[in-house]
Amino acid sequence: MTDMEHDTAATGAPTRSGFVALIGATNAGKSTLVNRLVGAKVSIVSHKVQTTRAIVRGIAIHDNAQIVFMDTPGIFKPRRRLDRAMVTSAWGGAKDADLIMLLIDSERGLKGDAEAILEGLKEVHQPKILVLNKIDQVRPEDLLKLAAAANEAVKFERTFMISALSGSGCDDVMDYLAKALPEGPWYYPEDQISDLPMRQLAAEITREKLFLRLHQELPYASHVETEKWEERKDGSVRIEQVIYVERESQKKIALGKGGEAIKAISTAARKEISEILEQPVHLFLFVKVRENWGDDPERFREMGLEFPR
Repeated sequence: MTDMEHDTAATGAPTRSGFVALIGATNAGKSTLVNRLVGAKVSIVSHKVQTTRAIVRGIAIHDNAQIVFMDTPGIFKPRRRLDRAMVTSAWGGAKDADLIMLLIDSERGLKGDAEAILEGLKEVHQPKILVLNKIDQVRPEDLLKLAAAANEAVKFERTFMISALSGSGCDDVMDYLAKALPEGPWYYPEDQISDLPMRQLAAEITREKLFLRLHQELPYASHVETEKWEERKDGSVRIEQVIYVERESQKKIALGKGGEAIKAISTAARKEISEILEQPVHLFLFVKVRENWGDDPERFREMGLEFPR
């Protein structure tokens, strides 16, 4: 038996494993839910929409099953090249999964993007479950109406009502997934929580801190790359990252008066990266202007996205 196969003798049950694509409109709470179900941060969370750009995989063990969550970018009406790449990535992730989990913000209901996603799901043949999020914000009778309307549009195997923020209802989702996935060996070692390379995860963490600090002033057109990663003899790691923006005026915003914004972003990112790595981190951030980086194929490859022609 390999390291990736769980010892079934103890439980008497065969191991199960599979990929679950979590799809939904932007800001439905997908990243919060993935982090909740995995039990650790693997996906960037911010109140700025469309923060998840490429598919991030979070890996959870529940009973005898290894559940690999694919946190896809939010599906929305694309306007720019980057938008098109993100939406294509989301639908591609759905079609590659063993099971699809549609997350709907109960407060927003089936308005706008959610309605369009339901229409798109009619063309996807994998088993699907419906998860209504933020149920503590909505009256029970309205939740039942919402569930009925969604199930009328698309055939769902099951409907769950949860709060990703508090964790309410999440155990029921995990119990179901652990039984619904196909039998087979685990894909990843038992202690692995994500298949994102650490360099990329570190860049995602910095990008999150950038959004949290400057979500009102800095437009969506920013991108973070880890350029250098040096393991040092004293057990620490030196990381150099570049924040790319499109205009000189955006660079000034990212730096802040007297460099205070970039210092705060660096401090917050360094603390979190250090906690994940469990070693001291020396983080150095640089801000560079790269006009129209959103049309550069190399940046798309760095984000794990196909460059749309």
